[in-house]
Amino acid sequence: MSAPPGPTAPAPDGPEAPQAGPEDPQAGRSRPATIDDVARAAGVSRQTVSRAINDKPEIGPLTRDRVLSVAREMGYRPSRFARGLASRGVTSVGLVIADVLNPFFPEVVAGVMEAADERDWQVAVYSTGAALEREMAVTRALTQHVDACVAFLLDERAVDQVRAAGIPVVLVDHDRRQGVAGGVRIDFASGIRQAIGHLIERGHRHLAMFDDGARHDTDSAGSRHTLFLDVAQEYGLPAREGWVVPCDNSLQGGARAMDLLVESRPEATAVLAYNDLIGIGAMRRARDHGRSVPDDCAFVGCDGLTLGELVDPPLTTLHIDKRHLGRAAVRQLDALLSGKEPAETVIVPRLVVRASS
Repeated sequence: MSAPPGPTAPAPDGPEAPQAGPEDPQAGRSRPATIDDVARAAGVSRQTVSRAINDKPEIGPLTRDRVLSVAREMGYRPSRFARGLASRGVTSVGLVIADVLNPFFPEVVAGVMEAADERDWQVAVYSTGAALEREMAVTRALTQHVDACVAFLLDERAVDQVRAAGIPVVLVDHDRRQGVAGGVRIDFASGIRQAIGHLIERGHRHLAMFDDGARHDTDSAGSRHTLFLDVAQEYGLPAREGWVVPCDNSLQGGARAMDLLVESRPEATAVLAYNDLIGIGAMRRARDHGRSVPDDCAFVGCDGLTLGELVDPPLTTLHIDKRHLGRAAVRQLDALLSGKEPAETVIVPRLVVRASS
């Protein structure tokens, strides 16, 4: 759901007509100054700028005056949190998720809301609909209404847009980049190694992976299909790009991926799915092709959805503690809002073996 517009807080003292901000090379015009611009111009860190604007005691008066002077000259408009709205008892957190219909997210949302409620924070949930083109629109909207953000984002431009607004952000399931202070990372390398080791112990040598098509095109060293290929090769398995089938992130996507696998790699005897939804869809379609599960083809999902326990046969999965993930993100956000830089949180999936493998 979208957050209602928040109350308008007074702008910091400064000239009525701020100077133009730095040049935006893409737009061909001046853009609003960001906290990074102020930090560079003043020769200090982002944390020092934040402390100066929030009148924190950790810096000296001369540094504070210099930073505030630079901020006024550049026309820097701090976030709602930096302008003191939170000090009046209203801290609003934007939670950006990919898809409200994906059963992975309710437990994450519950964890975020539980931890936020303990701090008397308000949470507004935004959904990108798992569409890259919507991420920019969603992040642009939330920067007008929230003090801080927990986000599942794929588009680096959307991440930059939140940070440029001066809003503290914790990224979840994302390759943490330099300059992004908060991150909750899922150690898929460990999880995939557990899954492949299990399948090898069960006698499988020809393994395939069904990958989320939206993420497949954003290839990186930490992507699940790259990790799958690397680990498979470590074990000496004949896995190459042709053994990875990108598909829609849905039951139907898993079914279509199974159709393609049967046609292109009929010798495959095991499938590691990007998540449980894809795995369940593929497992159901395998039986339509006359393949017994797990004798002819074994399946391992990822996420640990309750749904995986209810299908026949129950789905082996890499279980992720989703509620803990949400709570960890809020703890990091709390640290950021207090002017600290938290250490990255790493969550390791746990292999739960069931009858599908």
